[in-house]
Amino acid sequence: MPGGWIQRYMKLTEFLGSVLGPDYEVVLHDLGDADKSIIAIANGHVSGRTIGAPLTSVALQSIVNHSYETQDYRLNYVGVAGTKLLRSSTFFVKDEEGRLVGMLCINFDDSRYRELSDRILKLRHPDIFVETNFAYNEEAATVRATPPPAEGSESFPNSLTELTDHLLDEELRSREASGERLGHRDKLALVEILNAKGIFMMKGAVKYVAEKLGCSQTTIYRYLNRMNGGAEGGEG
Repeated sequence: MPGGWIQRYMKLTEFLGSVLGPDYEVVLHDLGDADKSIIAIANGHVSGRTIGAPLTSVALQSIVNHSYETQDYRLNYVGVAGTKLLRSSTFFVKDEEGRLVGMLCINFDDSRYRELSDRILKLRHPDIFVETNFAYNEEAATVRATPPPAEGSESFPNSLTELTDHLLDEELRSREASGERLGHRDKLALVEILNAKGIFMMKGAVKYVAEKLGCSQTTIYRYLNRMNGGAEGGEG
């Protein structure tokens, strides 16, 4: 599929965006540059992203755990864009040898349809009846329909900084600490988690994580070397 797949899928992205309409964001990622992987996007107002935005944490996880090797797509998992919950799906674009070269993603914002559903119900029933008996718990409903909890929900960063902040803040909140206050063992454990999530596939991630954790880039590389079977050495 060398060369030609990008043009074909760019046209498909444009086509799907036009056919499905403004509530469906259609995104094409080229994995040749994970930092600026979006090469085509239709209805980008749904997530607020533009061409040149990076891969998402869920996309990185799919690469790291090689889930694309046993499945051709993922359907209806949770996407979070600001205060909106989206219904997200991803098609894995592979070459003739089965290597992952891109991703075609569709993110559906169904909020307008849910609002319309509420209005229709209220035409037939008193408001208090609808609010009491037909309350829509967005997060619970979406998560129940989304089997793979290990990969979590998907956020839509516009830059490496946003992506790294999202993943770092998530882990730091669970430890109730700031990066600078973490001890050596905690920093090592945090880098191991971030590495498993694929963040260090992104150019500049080592430098940014080092700044957030209050340590040197050499220390981060030392941690990564230890995870790959090398000797650790001391704190830097």
